[in-house]
Amino acid sequence: MLEEQGAFVFPVGPVEAPAPVAPRRPSPARPRSHHAGHRGRLRQRAAISFPALPDYELLELLLARSLPRGDIKPLAKLLLARFGCLAGVFGATLDELKAVPGVGPATALDLKLVHEATLRVSRGEARKRTVISSWTALLAYARVAMAGAAREQFRVLFLDKKNQLIADEVMNEGTVDHAPVYPREVMRRALELSASAVILAHNHPSGDPTPSGADVDMTRQVVDAGRPLRITVHDHIVVGRDGVASLKALGLF
Repeated sequence: MLEEQGAFVFPVGPVEAPAPVAPRRPSPARPRSHHAGHRGRLRQRAAISFPALPDYELLELLLARSLPRGDIKPLAKLLLARFGCLAGVFGATLDELKAVPGVGPATALDLKLVHEATLRVSRGEARKRTVISSWTALLAYARVAMAGAAREQFRVLFLDKKNQLIADEVMNEGTVDHAPVYPREVMRRALELSASAVILAHNHPSGDPTPSGADVDMTRQVVDAGRPLRITVHDHIVVGRDGVASLKALGLF
């Protein structure tokens, strides 16, 4: 017997056919986001002509370095609206940049790195030749350094006997419409650097570079402080988003 041999007998009956499997429908294609491929197209256009890109698209390309995913066009436009222009974006402080929604520490640092690199290039152009004979380079440097600053800052460019740039230093920073200036401090620093002349510069965050009465008075005080020391004040330039004004050219001192 099969039972005695330890075998098991299974009942034999009709075998049921397996249930039919419904054919798998292909999943619907996901709609392509409106910004898919946008970065690649921007890079292609930039490779052909950077000047053809509007400011917000140039800013997009920069933001793409630290924000590898997502649509960054709204952030680029938000930054320009918040700070007024590209110079304003790059001239903003790290804290001011990080206060903008969507801008983290890494993104803010990348933007400031671009500003610093541009500033050093401009400074190098101003140093190549005598400062007075390369006035265009000097004004371009001043605009890069200060035009976009949210607060008023007072800078002094210290020159040697050949009018070569020795140092460019921010002597003071203030509020949106005032930066205190101390003529004695300017001259003390000039003596430390063995400077023979200085060029004063400050910015107007309002954008209008027109010198104020206080600007004229302060310039004259610095001129008076330098006269007995034989330190000449070549000029005082006021930088704004709308241009640059020279107190010397305006005959204000």
